[in-house]
Amino acid sequence: MTSPNEKENKACPAESLLKMLSGKWKPQLFKLAMEGPLRFNSLLRSLEGSNKQSLATALKELESEGLLERKIIRLKPLHVEYHLSAKGNLFIPVMQQLEQLSSSTPS
Repeated sequence: MTSPNEKENKACPAESLLKMLSGKWKPQLFKLAMEGPLRFNSLLRSLEGSNKQSLATALKELESEGLLERKIIRLKPLHVEYHLSAKGNLFIPVMQQLEQLSSSTPS
């Protein structure tokens, strides 16, 4: 008989990554962060159907999971930028592989 801890240790290694990137706007935000720093108002304009609350929530969750870092830019106008953390940069090859897989599968 296996204990609950043993079952947790046998979980799929990709499961935690998929949980980190699951949720409204998270995959899109991560992909955009791979291209460069993110600014909140720019995201609102570029992500069709997004709203302030859902974007703020997704950004906070990505930040709390250690994938994004929040930086206050003290130049006028004062603003906040989000960019990939060191941990987030480690996931770039994984995302690139997923993009290749999704583009190679027939629709």
